[in-house]
Amino acid sequence: MARPAIDLDYLKARLADLLNTPSPTGYTDEAVWLLCRELQRLGLDYEMTRRGALRARLPGRTPKPARAIVAHVDTLGAQVKQVKENGRLELVAIGHWSSRFAEGARATIFSEGGAYRGTILPLKASGHTFNEEVDTQPVNWSQVELRIDAVTHGCEDTLALGVDVGDIVAIDPQPEFIDTGFIVSRHLDDKAGVATLLAALECMIREDRTPKVDIWWLFTIAEEVGLGASSVLIPDVAAMVTVDNGTTALGQNSSEFGVTIAMADQTGPFDWHLSRKLVQLARDHEIPHQKDVFRYYRSDSASALEAGADIRTALVTFGIDASHGYERIHESALEDLSRLLIAYAESDVEISRDAKSLSGAKGFTHQPVGDEGD
Repeated sequence: MARPAIDLDYLKARLADLLNTPSPTGYTDEAVWLLCRELQRLGLDYEMTRRGALRARLPGRTPKPARAIVAHVDTLGAQVKQVKENGRLELVAIGHWSSRFAEGARATIFSEGGAYRGTILPLKASGHTFNEEVDTQPVNWSQVELRIDAVTHGCEDTLALGVDVGDIVAIDPQPEFIDTGFIVSRHLDDKAGVATLLAALECMIREDRTPKVDIWWLFTIAEEVGLGASSVLIPDVAAMVTVDNGTTALGQNSSEFGVTIAMADQTGPFDWHLSRKLVQLARDHEIPHQKDVFRYYRSDSASALEAGADIRTALVTFGIDASHGYERIHESALEDLSRLLIAYAESDVEISRDAKSLSGAKGFTHQPVGDEGD
């Protein structure tokens, strides 16, 4: 078929909607409702787990061996650990991120008494008072506090607002869509991935593209705390491609442009056959790409395997500068990634044996060894 025409305006509009819907892990319901409405608008039936993970099926020419494409809608955030004597809040992180990137953030506390606004500040926040100590104080979560924008003179006043230990704190994304194509925001991990899935799905439906086999589009709600795709798969799925951020930094091969195909993360190598298939598809469809290995990183793929899913997994990413910090991506990478997902959905099944969870050795794969390349 002709090259897919990704609707970039649609992709960015969905991303903006997602960014403007707070969804730190543990507080994802409204983001899930947003996805439900969009899947319904696209005309897809979907199923939801008890806690809100979603799966929607795009029927293929044959049902098995089914494929899955997954991204997570939950983000980093914080939780109230203690209401302090001064009325401010001690926090613990939701997900793994440094308090260095929390300092100065505007945030919303979701409490029994309602939603309150506030700012996360270092304990020594005034240069007029602490002089150089502002720059030399330690960086960790015990060294910051959340100042609530409400009249509180102490702990009892804050508790009287309904704010208490365990309340969820959502960090403002502050998104900017810049004319140069850059998108700057918190929580691009992995809301940009979710928007990419939606854009690929919208394009396939609009252009009447039928995948080779059933494709399950999965949206998980707890990846940032390691749970991810542990409970949303069905037995028919034989291969799953995860979409998440790639880390562009010194010592990495990732880029803010093109698609980065991860060959391994901290849990080990991704499936040899599936990863190389994606690389070949990128070559065949002239999609800019590079490969990388992530040492301090895990994704929905890891949680699925750890939960016991016997599936092939791979990871394709859009490059993020300053991941889990002040994040930046380029819209062209999201478009390239959407094209790769469609190419994968339309590609032939090479390992037909994967249609069965258990079978004999007939049709099992080979990997080159020895002198075959000479």
